[in-house]
Amino acid sequence: MPLKRASRGRKKGGKGSSDRIQCTNCGATVPRDKAKKVTSRLNLVEHSLAKELRAQGAYIAAPRVLKWYCISCAIHFGILKIRSEASRRDRGRLY
Repeated sequence: MPLKRASRGRKKGGKGSSDRIQCTNCGATVPRDKAKKVTSRLNLVEHSLAKELRAQGAYIAAPRVLKWYCISCAIHFGILKIRSEASRRDRGRLY
C-alpha cells in the first residue's frame, strides 16, 4: 500500500510508541512526535515602556512559552499549510 507521506505523519522513526500530550488549543490527546511544537516569547512589559527601560540599561525578561498543537489546530492557526499531493512526500528539499 502506498504511503501518503514519507514520514507517515510522524517524526519518531522506528522507536515504537511515544508518550502523549494534550493540544494547547482543543485539549485533544496527541502523540508527542506528531504534535507541532511552537515556542514564543511572552512580553510582560508594554513595548514603549520596555524601549525606555532598555535605553536606561535595564534587563527585561521575556519568558518562553511552549505550546503543543494537534494537526487540525496547527492548520487552523496557520502553523502548517495544506500541501499538494506531489509535495507531501517532499521533505523540504530544494532542487
